[in-house]
Amino acid sequence: MSETFDYVVVGGGSAGCVVAAQLAADPRVRVLLLECGPSADENPETLDADGYKHAFANDAVIWDRFSQPQPNAGKQRLFMGTGRGLGGSGAVNGMVYTRGAREDWDEWPSGWRWDDVREEFERLEATLRPHQRPGTHFTEACIASAEACGFRRSEDFHDGDLSNTIGYEWMSYEGQARRSSYVAFIRDAPARPNLRVETHARVHRIVLDEGPRVSGVRYEQGGTLKSVDVRREVVMCAGSLETPKLLMLSGIGPASRLNAVGVTPIVDVPEIGQNLQDHPNVTLFYKSQAEVDAYYPQLYSFGRANEATDLPAGQSDTCLVYWPAPSAMKQAAKRMLPGKVLPASLFDTRAKAWLRSAVDVAMSTRTAENAIAHMYGIVVILGKPKSRGQLWLASNDPRAQAAIDPAYFTHPEDMQTMLAGVRWAQRIAQAPALAEFGNKPLMPGKRATSDAALRKFVEKNVMTTFHFAGTCRMGDDAHAPVDLRLRLRGVRGLRIADASITPSTPVSAMNAPSMLIGYRAAREITRDYADAASHVRT
Repeated sequence: MSETFDYVVVGGGSAGCVVAAQLAADPRVRVLLLECGPSADENPETLDADGYKHAFANDAVIWDRFSQPQPNAGKQRLFMGTGRGLGGSGAVNGMVYTRGAREDWDEWPSGWRWDDVREEFERLEATLRPHQRPGTHFTEACIASAEACGFRRSEDFHDGDLSNTIGYEWMSYEGQARRSSYVAFIRDAPARPNLRVETHARVHRIVLDEGPRVSGVRYEQGGTLKSVDVRREVVMCAGSLETPKLLMLSGIGPASRLNAVGVTPIVDVPEIGQNLQDHPNVTLFYKSQAEVDAYYPQLYSFGRANEATDLPAGQSDTCLVYWPAPSAMKQAAKRMLPGKVLPASLFDTRAKAWLRSAVDVAMSTRTAENAIAHMYGIVVILGKPKSRGQLWLASNDPRAQAAIDPAYFTHPEDMQTMLAGVRWAQRIAQAPALAEFGNKPLMPGKRATSDAALRKFVEKNVMTTFHFAGTCRMGDDAHAPVDLRLRLRGVRGLRIADASITPSTPVSAMNAPSMLIGYRAAREITRDYADAASHVRT
């Protein structure tokens, strides 16, 4: 017989852990959190601040997904991985925690703007306790060079002003431990016997009754299909690439595309899977004279690279990350190189393991380690892309990935902005402080100066920044799949509470906004049922 829960939260990532913990604060309700990936204890690097580089190379905690061939990126299939396991991407990323810019939040609907969410961020941070890492010789050289190019030093990116600034990011760690939403809101929180967490639980679909109304969830665990019943609501927190896929497997989405793979449409929602946004990036590499004495991606800058854009005055369109190669060069190569050089037919064979072993051996030599110790990158991130991609079901098998098309550079302005950002990074690298530290161009070389050469460099080397958003857009218009209280229109008892609801991506990372979305969802749900109980008593 099926067990019954008041709430089922699908996805134990950055948002899902916040939602589940907040709902379970009411001891009168039963909450089930379903996570497809492993528990944190199975992969202890997800709990260690220094373990992020090892987590990035671990297939057990990263979804191995690839995009459709990208016409504006040399027809490459690009890696589209995200975190899996308790904590989600917040358990494998570089621990950066950024609220975002005031201008970005003010693009969202009324009720979700900067002044509406600021206090909620503060409540989140009281539990998360993010803070900045101290500077180093390398990071201070980067700041001095950026200041010479017109940036101003910011002591606190939490103030919402990310216009023409450089500074140290707030990061989710404490001592030697990572402090993901799982750690902060579930593992280290007071025990809640009314919250059950199930890992290795692959959701197959949401069960809908007449209405339609959500009545349960079906999932697979240990090779066994299981079902649970739901009294109140299912909250989808599986992320921008998995949440729309699971909705479509449940019969919620564009009817024509569901029919094409043998899924019976129950609710025709054309925009599910549309509006996919991401931050593409490229990295410029340099050789330094001194050893790079930083081990985390802690230094960022934001600004307007493309003056021809029609974004509002003062709104940043580009993010630069000053990346120390010693922090994770070997692990990044082990993760990304197989997808770049192996054909799809060989990716899931021994060839991938062999290539990773070769990388491990080659980069463990004294010569390679010395070279990496004297290398850094400036990552140029397109922060306000105008291109919009999509995803759709390639199969009705829950184990199959969705077809993902991020549509990089389909809007011509995006390449213009990226090229402007690359030139910006080149100017910063040539400024006096980095010239003294060491700034020999490695990639692209010093001869790559024309637009054509830089465009070729971008097309060959572009990759995701793992900031997927927008595939279940929230809005106050009739076409938006999700309303302003995060309820999926046309289905009772179903909310979406992850980055997929993002109407317009911020210039910064999505981890902190995802937690904010989860926090807001729990508040809305709790308010709904408190109001209902009050009405009954009255």
